[in-house]
Amino acid sequence: MCVLGIGLAAVVWLFLPWPITLRWRDPGTTALMRDRIREARQRGDTLELRHDWVPLARMAPTVPQAVITGEDGHFRSHHGVDWSALGEELHYDGNPPFSILDPNDLAALARAVRYGVEHRSEVKGRSTITQQLAKNLYFTPERSLLRKVAELFIAQRLEWLLSKDRILELYLNTVELGPGIFGVEAAAQAYFGVSASRLSRWQAASLAATLPQPLTSNPDLNPGRMAWRRDLILRYMNGGGDVRIPDAPPPVPTPQLDIPPPPDTMPEPAGGEGP
Repeated sequence: MCVLGIGLAAVVWLFLPWPITLRWRDPGTTALMRDRIREARQRGDTLELRHDWVPLARMAPTVPQAVITGEDGHFRSHHGVDWSALGEELHYDGNPPFSILDPNDLAALARAVRYGVEHRSEVKGRSTITQQLAKNLYFTPERSLLRKVAELFIAQRLEWLLSKDRILELYLNTVELGPGIFGVEAAAQAYFGVSASRLSRWQAASLAATLPQPLTSNPDLNPGRMAWRRDLILRYMNGGGDVRIPDAPPPVPTPQLDIPPPPDTMPEPAGGEGP
């Protein structure tokens, strides 16, 4: 089984895209854009994409700052995958540094993989900005272990072949920020009527807060849920450090009032049934 898994991983690695042309070429449509168009056609609708490319240098500095704060606080220091965050989510219990020659580390890795398979509907993967870019460029949102492995490989290639600023530029220009809205320029125009170069700190944090659920919570749709993350992002934007902002506010318990339930039947009138 182990040999089969290694062989499958090798095949996946060989045939995955090598994104070297992204050094100088801006992508047109991405796999995610094409998938959204396909979904609309299946519903009998027409989806018009709003997607305007803008260089990173022409974005307000608060835009990348807010997105890094909200999505990937270690973006500048990791190499495509935040292994510590991923290990934490998969309950990896090995001792760092990991060594493929250490049987204890391999056993811990097997337990972590088993946990990920058994809890795949709950595990989000703690995706970095680079991993999210890989998914948006080449894959559909469908969750599977094979897609996750492929996403990890491409994230590594993006880091090998591109600079951090180029990865960030690609991400901010292709990320989904609402129905048919891709990239921060289109989102800035759609939600605030300004270009990405003129976004305020508050507006940039609002876009960053939209990222976890852009189709169900954005500045136009269900903005209250987005606003909770926006306020956290604003609080931490200048703080730095290992900040991981949750996707949604914790549930608020319903107050329990000590009110007796109504009687099942109306009480009989005094004196019995009467004449």
